[in-house]
Parts: sequence; C-alpha cells; structure tokens
Amino acid sequence: MTDLALRAPLAKLDRPLEAVRRFTPNWFAATMGTGILAIALSQLPGAAPAVRAAAEGLWIANIGLFCLFSALYGARWILFPREAGRVFSHPLMAMYFGCIPMGLATIVNGLLIFGQAHWGQGAVRAAEALWLADAVLSVACGLAIPYAMFTRQAHALEQMTAVWLLPVVAAEVAAVSGGLVAPLLVAPGERLAVLAASYALWGFSVPAALSILAILLLRMALHKLPPAAMAASSWLALGPIGTGALGLLTLGAAAPRVLTGPLSAYGEAARAGGLVAALLLWGYGLWWMGLAAVITLRHLREGLPFNLGWWGYTFPLGVFAVTTLKLAGVLPAPGLAEAGRLLVMALAGVWLVVAARTAAGAWRGDLFVSPCLPQPDRLLARNLDRDGRF
Repeated sequence: MTDLALRAPLAKLDRPLEAVRRFTPNWFAATMGTGILAIALSQLPGAAPAVRAAAEGLWIANIGLFCLFSALYGARWILFPREAGRVFSHPLMAMYFGCIPMGLATIVNGLLIFGQAHWGQGAVRAAEALWLADAVLSVACGLAIPYAMFTRQAHALEQMTAVWLLPVVAAEVAAVSGGLVAPLLVAPGERLAVLAASYALWGFSVPAALSILAILLLRMALHKLPPAAMAASSWLALGPIGTGALGLLTLGAAAPRVLTGPLSAYGEAARAGGLVAALLLWGYGLWWMGLAAVITLRHLREGLPFNLGWWGYTFPLGVFAVTTLKLAGVLPAPGLAEAGRLLVMALAGVWLVVAARTAAGAWRGDLFVSPCLPQPDRLLARNLDRDGRF
C-alpha cells in the first residue's frame, strides 16, 4: 500500500464498514478519560477563566464522542447482531461494558458543573433523568458481566488483570453522580430517594471491588506482572479506591442538606464518617498509585506498545486527583491542594498523549480490532506482537 493511500481515513481496513463491524465497548474508555479531565480542570481552585472554558469545551466534546460511539456500537448490533453478541463470551472485552455507564456519568456531572449556568433547573432535571439511566446501566453491568464470567467465559488466575474491576466499579461512579444530583432536586422525597439509592450503589460496588483487588494482589504475587499490552490495567486499581473515597465525600456533603428534620443527626454523622473513611481510602490509593507508577516504569524500559488500554491511565488518575482536591477543600492540610494541582497537570499531559495517538490510530483504522472476530492478516500479526492473545 502506498504512502498516499495510507493517509486516507481507515486505510488499514478492508472497507469502511469494518470500523462498525469491529467497534467494541473499550472505545468508551476515551469518554471516561476525556470527561474526568473536564471535571478535574473545573475543580482547580482559583482556575483562570480560560481553564474553565477549556474544561467546558472538553465536556461538550465528550458529549459528541459519547453520541458518536453510541451510534457506532448501536449500528454494530443492528448490522452484525450475531458477531456483536460474541462479546459476552469474551473474557476480556466483556469487562469494558462498564465503561459505557462510567462515560455517561461524566456527562451527568458536567451538566451540574457547567449546564446550570446555561439552563438552570432544566440542567438539573436532565441530569436526574440521565443519572437514573446511568444507575440502571451500572447495576445491569455489575450483575450481568460477573454472571457471564461464571457461566459463559473461561478464566484463569494467571490471566486475571484489574480489568475485572470495570463492570462492578460503574455503580460507585453512579453513586458520586447521585450525590451531586440529590441536594439540587426540589422535592424532598426525590432528594431522599436519590441519596439513599446512591449509598446503595456505593455498597453495591465498593466491597466487590475491594474483594477483586485482594485477588489481584494474590495473582501478581503468584504469577507476576501482566504483559506489557495490559500495563495500563495496573492503574485501574486506583479507580475504585479514588471513586469510593470521592463518593463518601460527595454523599457526606449532600446528606445534611437532604436528611433534615428528624433525620438531621444522621446527615451530620454521614458527613463526619464519610470524611474519615475517605481519608483512609485516599491513603490506600496512595499505595496503589505508587505501585502502579513503579510497574509502568518497568514496562517502559521493556517497551510499551500503544492500544486503547492506555485510556486506563486517565480515569483512575483523574478521580484520585478530584478526590485530593475535594479533601483539600474540606481539610486545612498543607500540601493537599498543591498535590491535587500536580495530579491534574499529570492527567492533562497523559490525556494529550493518549488522545493524540488514539486519533491517529482511529484515522488509520488499525485501532478497530475486535478480538471476538477473525482478524485480517495484518491486524492479526500486529496484535500478536502486542499481547499474544489473538
């Protein structure tokens, strides 16, 4: 193939429709990473108006990405339903269904951060409706994908990675969004229902995620590190820890405004208990972040091939950065705000690298790889070099 031909869009695919046929749910990880960067930039204390504008621009772009990916994935199910259904039997790709509700949650949060200035209470009502859809999707992922693991998929301890976390973590991300939505609702009954459901979503997710982390530690001790192609998965462990802490802070801040009258004592207890528990989880997250950084440095020395899994570097780092900034706003602890700023700067740098390489790979077409399907010879050879799985 000539250099001129390779410059054409989707040049590495046999036909443009292959982009739809091979579109997989791991693309939604890009909406998670882009959305969390928009949120993190908006939370920077004393941020310049240009930073706030950039954050809102990223949020709007993320809505476009989510709609585009939803259309492509929906088209795959319409045009190639039998092939699309194979994803539920794939032990790796099925896990990425959790990225869909988590990407949607960043849009819900952005509606409350940016949308109220434009649409007022209408943004809150839209956020409530989207949050309900997000919660339903999160619960469905948290139940259906583990059930498929138990009944349809083949797994072994030595093949386990932190990707196992993705289906169950979606519910705690929805819990954070619920904590933002609840105090803004007008009807007291709605506020209480959303807050209670959000605490239930937190409990639905965090204990299961911590259980998976315990198994992951055992797997790495017995079978060493995953292959280089899965290097970014080491950061995924930071996700449920950071999101769990952020959920407790967000729900704790909402509780006194929702639990009023005879329930007011519970509201203050939720705020205080949430802060203490969030600090404990934040400390646990520091350990995982340090471990993930060391693992990444080791893989960098050995060679780190690019794939869509690199988006796994963004969302966990982003939620931990937002949690750090949230703690800095509650505690007068020196250095917390500066640490949060550094984490956001690191997130922005990582996002720029991953977004640029994703855009280039999408243009060429070589990132449209569905491991559930037979691979064209050139993609097969490329991905055998990448992770040895196809």
